[in-house]
Amino acid sequence: MKLLKLPFICLFALVLTFSCSSDDSDEPYVPQRSFDDVRQDFSEIDFTTGNNDIALLNHFNFVWNFRVIMPDVDFTNNNRPLIITLHGGVLINNPDAHKQTDCYAEPGFESLDAIIISPNADQLAWFHSYNVEQVLSLIDLAVEFLPVDANKIVVNGYSDGGNGSWYLGETRSNYFSAAIPMASTYGSYNQNGSARVMPIPMYAIHGENDELFPLADIEDWITDTNAAGSDVTLEVAPNLTHLEPCEYVSYLQNASNWLENYVWN
Repeated sequence: MKLLKLPFICLFALVLTFSCSSDDSDEPYVPQRSFDDVRQDFSEIDFTTGNNDIALLNHFNFVWNFRVIMPDVDFTNNNRPLIITLHGGVLINNPDAHKQTDCYAEPGFESLDAIIISPNADQLAWFHSYNVEQVLSLIDLAVEFLPVDANKIVVNGYSDGGNGSWYLGETRSNYFSAAIPMASTYGSYNQNGSARVMPIPMYAIHGENDELFPLADIEDWITDTNAAGSDVTLEVAPNLTHLEPCEYVSYLQNASNWLENYVWN
């Protein structure tokens, strides 16, 4: 793993107090970083073909752990799509959760020769402000320093990551051309009970026998939001349950074809 400038980091609770206590004189002083410092560190990373596992000290003096997968292509005049893929099980303490890309993300998006970034949620929901900042910052850094086609940025995720895909696709739509939530649940309604419109095309993949997020719930939500003017495609995976994400590869491959032939065409 590539480790970048990791001095002492304050322990933090879920509320994320972004400073060390000034009363603890035994702790070494950590100077506040700026986003320019983060940009400089990112610019110095030597990305190679395949998996690059990064620990980057951010502008809150915490660490973003993430994986960047670089395709084996000639990047000369050949900017690539960028896929942000969000893992599930965010409440589980798993420092390697962002490294589980070989299950569905890598084979599912293989035909796109895309750059894939998989961040670690650090036991926080993807809609938590800390993780929203992480995802958007990583996109900004990738667009600036990697051969990214800024018109082909997609957010994808499974389970909790799928819920985050809905949320980011709705609330940060200026960053993305599409969203691909998998095995997810969502529902965004106005005060009068009408469904909100999803501002970008979305391709939802859901197991027929999902025992955690029942298929009927996501079907109802998609019917409501499409009636309001959204463009959401639902593909149901027959017989699949919630706890077998690796079995969804072929459906993600269908979503990749949808990106190329419908969204980016």
